[in-house]
Amino acid sequence: MSISETARISRVAEFAPRIAALLRDYCGRDLVRLDRDTVGVAGPALMDELMRARPADERERPTFKPLNGRSIPRREAAALMQAVGADVRSALKKPLEDEVDLSGQWPLVGHNYLRDLVFGVDPYRLKVLVDRNLELTPKLTWTVIVTGAALPGRLRPTDPASTVAGLFANASSYQQRRRAMGLYRRVAAPVCFTVAALVTGALWLGSPFDDDVPNEHLLLEALRLLPPSWNVLRRASPEFPAIDARIGADDDVLLLPLLSHRDPALWDAPDEFRPARWRDLDPETHPGYLPFGHANERCWGRHMVMPLADRLLTLLRRDGYAVSPEQTRAEVPLAGLMEVVGVRVVR
Repeated sequence: MSISETARISRVAEFAPRIAALLRDYCGRDLVRLDRDTVGVAGPALMDELMRARPADERERPTFKPLNGRSIPRREAAALMQAVGADVRSALKKPLEDEVDLSGQWPLVGHNYLRDLVFGVDPYRLKVLVDRNLELTPKLTWTVIVTGAALPGRLRPTDPASTVAGLFANASSYQQRRRAMGLYRRVAAPVCFTVAALVTGALWLGSPFDDDVPNEHLLLEALRLLPPSWNVLRRASPEFPAIDARIGADDDVLLLPLLSHRDPALWDAPDEFRPARWRDLDPETHPGYLPFGHANERCWGRHMVMPLADRLLTLLRRDGYAVSPEQTRAEVPLAGLMEVVGVRVVR
């Protein structure tokens, strides 16, 4: 066994204490009480019933929740989704780069590659909104938006720009530009964040990769063990206690794919990275597998995330990139998006 293969087997993802406690204490349970007014649900049958009980309201939609107190109508959300989808399709049509440096700290390196691939043509005041550093605090993000909106000039229809940026070409007033920049951040940044997190997870769990394992299986298994969307919130609703008496009238419900993805009743060797399992499993129908949400309300970005992740993983495998054999530990912080951070990737 090579040094790099030995390192792969010995790698440990150090989950934040609260995530580690969930995995340690609640795997295999269908419903648990997390605090006074929140229950966690990981049983596939119960998750299915709860998600079918009612659609998500605007406060529960992660990308299209109200922006600065103003609702984002579904028609506007659909237009934004179609626009960023067109940008992703255009990016995927570009030939694979002959040479691209993907070494360094991941997921930052992967994020920056995706930002430039999909949104690189956009003006700086917009492209900066995809920067990972803006995740440090919401206040920093809003400061960048306010500053950019206050700058003179606006995007002209003839300027080079992504499709999603072009939607905002007619934003002439300060208020219009501020909302436009906030919406751009909402739809552009999650594409890069999610794909970079997914590919980093695949690198951490599986590199160096076996040549006969397809990208699809690597990514599906990384989504199982390190799902970027590891929880789905539904606020207290009268439909829920009617489904299960353990849910109180004032209880918020947190659906936990993090737990259902490791339930020993649903998976053989649930804590092991086994991409080959996907030769015989259907990710669309396997109980408890919800990396992009429930079938009733799939994540709008899944048809962008998987092809982009496939492209990036293809480059990494073609050029022989892997996690540094010297690194055997990395952190998974507590955040809305689950990802392994500080992964050193070398060639």
